[in-house]
Amino acid sequence: MQDLAANVGISRATLFRWVGSRDELLTEVLWSLAEPTLRDAVASAQGERGARVAAALGSFAEALHAADYFRTFLRREPERALRVLTTRAGSLQGRMTAAMQDLLVANLDADALPLDLPDMAYLLVRVAESYIYADIIIGAEPDPTKVYQAVATLLRD
Repeated sequence: MQDLAANVGISRATLFRWVGSRDELLTEVLWSLAEPTLRDAVASAQGERGARVAAALGSFAEALHAADYFRTFLRREPERALRVLTTRAGSLQGRMTAAMQDLLVANLDADALPLDLPDMAYLLVRVAESYIYADIIIGAEPDPTKVYQAVATLLRD
């Protein structure tokens, strides 16, 4: 934060007033990158109903896995990354869950889901996270292709 404040030409106190904590700033930066990536994944997703949702979330996971900036962040600051990305310490997970709800509503009959809409959206986000962040969570190689497989299985008609 000190380097950022110096580069912008302001004091650290002013920077903290503007952006809040470092975690809040990271949340905003990450969402500014994730949101258009998710939007592009949804726009390019093929298929219908659950298959389209699976394709969109799978494509999003692939894009995150391929993003050098994202992998570098996860490697350099794994604890902070998990806190900001997967907990209520940041608003990113809530935003992802809301976006997933929108995707589900646009493609499926919410009343036909095996769980209520908020729970299903949360489950799908957590499934994606478990494969995207596998290296941090369990020391396994991240495998974004499994996101598609898992989501397609959960949303199979």
